[in-house]
Amino acid sequence: MPLTFLVGGARSGKSALAVDLASSHGGPVTFVATAEARDDDMADRISRHRRARPQGWTTVEAPLGLVRVLSGVDDAASLVVDCLTLWTSNALEAGVTEDAIVEEAVAVAAALSARRPPSVVVSNEVGSGIVPMNELARRYRDVLGRVNTAVASAADSAYLVVAGRALRLERLV
Repeated sequence: MPLTFLVGGARSGKSALAVDLASSHGGPVTFVATAEARDDDMADRISRHRRARPQGWTTVEAPLGLVRVLSGVDDAASLVVDCLTLWTSNALEAGVTEDAIVEEAVAVAAALSARRPPSVVVSNEVGSGIVPMNELARRYRDVLGRVNTAVASAADSAYLVVAGRALRLERLV
């Protein structure tokens, strides 16, 4: 399982599944966290996620610059990237163009799929709801869809996670 992609709605169990998959590797694990504690609620969420991870894992905070961060990770370590949803949001907020975000996602996927130890990438599916009312929200939905497609295309396996259960996503062509 060199590269596994987990996508689903908020609170669907993606992160817990990513932790379980990485734990089954048996070797060192590096957790790449993209969230930033910008308010009390987010700080609480980050704290809960930290407590859910096994002690001894290395955590690297990377709200931006995933390719650079991944190049510095121990070659023997399994990786969890959680999550592309916030990374994409951070990049848009920082003024990174949509095409540059997708290009970096392609580079991230290529780097992860070239690694020997397993990697697990987590993202949200935000395109299943209504069309957002404002331009920024529509741009975000669209670019995250492109990011998710890029990573899923490079992944050895991809799963839709709903209510703590995973459905394997198959390539049709």
